[in-house]
Amino acid sequence: MKTYIFKKILGGFVLCLALFFSSINPVYAHKVMVFAWTDGDTVFTQSKFSGGKKVKGQKITVYDSKEKILLEGKTDDQGEFSFNIPVRTTLKIVLYAGAGHRAEWTVTREEIEEMTGEKPSKSILQQSQDKAPMNAIPSDTSEKQTVESPQAPQFQRPCAHEIEQAVEKALDKKLKPVIKMLNESLDRGPTAAEIIGGIGYIIGLMGLGAYFHYRRKEKGSIK
Repeated sequence: MKTYIFKKILGGFVLCLALFFSSINPVYAHKVMVFAWTDGDTVFTQSKFSGGKKVKGQKITVYDSKEKILLEGKTDDQGEFSFNIPVRTTLKIVLYAGAGHRAEWTVTREEIEEMTGEKPSKSILQQSQDKAPMNAIPSDTSEKQTVESPQAPQFQRPCAHEIEQAVEKALDKKLKPVIKMLNESLDRGPTAAEIIGGIGYIIGLMGLGAYFHYRRKEKGSIK
């Protein structure tokens, strides 16, 4: 009787695992990630597997907003790949890591324009120059007008608040792709390991319930 119950529990456990693994997508079981950011006219990428292992020597393709291939390359031994921005447009970076593994990252046109300075904002020095008062040219009421030598422009030193704003703006640009990556990782849902752990926990509870049920039944038959 004990052997029969044990075989039923074991058979149910094996059947559940077989159904689960048959439904897992290989890309999900071996997740790959690609992360990209811009610095000036260059885009840098880093590729990793879900366990932290670097993706080496794998293909990366860069598409424009109309899915046209702009360039291709391969990751190095550090899982990195960089390239000069070919066109000022939204770039879709796709990593092909073999065996159906695929990941992508999008760099928007706005990010590129901010980093390349295509839409430059006034610097602190320029703002200070705008605030500096213009030297008035004195009028000479006498019959003989004397030409005065122009004075050197006086620059107003940027205040602490302006410096703080400039630093915050630079940090926002650098941290924007990191925040995006963190948000996407939070939206991915449970991993395969977490799902397997949950199934194992449920099956363990079922086995424990079957064991106590059998013990109660065995005690009743003895009486």
